[in-house]
Amino acid sequence: MTDTPRAAPAEEAWEAVIGLEVHVELATATKMFCGCSTDFGGAPNTRTCPVCLGQPGTLPVTNRGAVESAIRLGLALGCDIAPSSQFHRKNYFYPDMPKNYQISQYDVPICRGGALEVSTDTGTTTVGITRVHMEEDTGKSLHIGATGRLHGAEYSLVDYNRAGIPLLEIVSEPDIRSAEEAAAYVAELRAIVLALGISDAKLEEGSMRCDANVSIRPRGSGAYGTRAEVKNLNSLRSLRRAVAYEIERQVTHLEDGGEVVQETRHWDEDGGRTYTLRTKETTEDYRYFPDPDLVPIEPDPAWIEEIRASLPELPAVTRARLMEVHGLSREQVAVLAGAGLVAVLEEAVEAGAEAGEATNWLTNEVVAWAGERDADPARALAGVHLAELLALVADGTLSKKLAREVLTDVLEGGGTPREVVAERGLEQLSDEAELAAVCDQVIADNAEAAEEVRQGNAKAIGALVGGVMRATQGKANPQLANKLLRERLAAE
Repeated sequence: MTDTPRAAPAEEAWEAVIGLEVHVELATATKMFCGCSTDFGGAPNTRTCPVCLGQPGTLPVTNRGAVESAIRLGLALGCDIAPSSQFHRKNYFYPDMPKNYQISQYDVPICRGGALEVSTDTGTTTVGITRVHMEEDTGKSLHIGATGRLHGAEYSLVDYNRAGIPLLEIVSEPDIRSAEEAAAYVAELRAIVLALGISDAKLEEGSMRCDANVSIRPRGSGAYGTRAEVKNLNSLRSLRRAVAYEIERQVTHLEDGGEVVQETRHWDEDGGRTYTLRTKETTEDYRYFPDPDLVPIEPDPAWIEEIRASLPELPAVTRARLMEVHGLSREQVAVLAGAGLVAVLEEAVEAGAEAGEATNWLTNEVVAWAGERDADPARALAGVHLAELLALVADGTLSKKLAREVLTDVLEGGGTPREVVAERGLEQLSDEAELAAVCDQVIADNAEAAEEVRQGNAKAIGALVGGVMRATQGKANPQLANKLLRERLAAE
């Protein structure tokens, strides 16, 4: 038997069954049960207090903002909001759990039910939501050594700054059937979280992360297979790769006569594989019991309705509106939404930009720039500045080539488009008399290309236009240069 996936498992004979547990750190100013700051980073163990360190005699107090965020997300997902929910103590020992238990919710979560519709190239799937519940985050262990992991570390350090950060855990039904559906589900959930403003949902900083429960069964079977849980996936790429690997691993293992065991596995991004962390605990292992220091959460129905009335337009509705009102394609809207650029587009349109042109610049130039630098495109560009840039192109101040240079400067914090143009002297050369003199000189310097144009080789004009652009350091209006060159060569 082998635990290494074959290149092409017999997918037609097997069906994957996937459920996801997504953790979202909330954008509250203070922690879940104390007044410590939730700001990311900081010197280790400086954002702590006796409460989040679990010192004897301390009493936790529930963060009202975290409760409101939970209700907002629950309503956006179509969940039922519990009239009364309760915190429990989830008991287990890890070095980064200062109390040796985690305050979480068990059998009475704040939100139940709901669903999320996701689309992939193979169609649309409705994924049920089992529950949304509140809990606190753990601290962070730093393993010092060549590997950066516990295995092979010389020693470990613990930073409790993150301990007590408010979390929402969104648990899906096992309705997902592929790695692509899993990634689409998390992407859509992230878009909703961002639209609600309850978290920055930065996967790279761990403020949104995912555990994937993966099993397989013979296609057509109604029974579930034994699942393996892949922990702490912090990018859509990692989620997609890890789920695909785990499906193939389990198929290979079963077809070779083995049995899948219930366990927790880690995803090795560099190696492109999962490996065993520990045998999976069961609910009984956690010894849940109601937290005696915290009263039940009983939100006023009127408060719930106030929250419902304050919900923003949700991403699915926004996408449909952009396609209908602006004539954008589904693919364009998907790129805008995935990059968090919908608000930038709408601000640009409000400032006078044409939606299609603005979308092209956002989905091509801005997204590419952000991808090369691992930056957040939505934070790098204001919609009004994009509209200003496009106006400079439209009035002839900038060529598209120069506009791309200006855009790069704007994205890198160089100022507004007009400020960058003024500082760098990048105004497009559109003065006909000045440009005519340059054209004359380029014709004289490129007699062979000029003669080809005269003999009817229209493509040869490109070399002359290129000469004009070089002579003016890219500032010449290319359409005007082309016109002037043709007029002069025709006259001769």
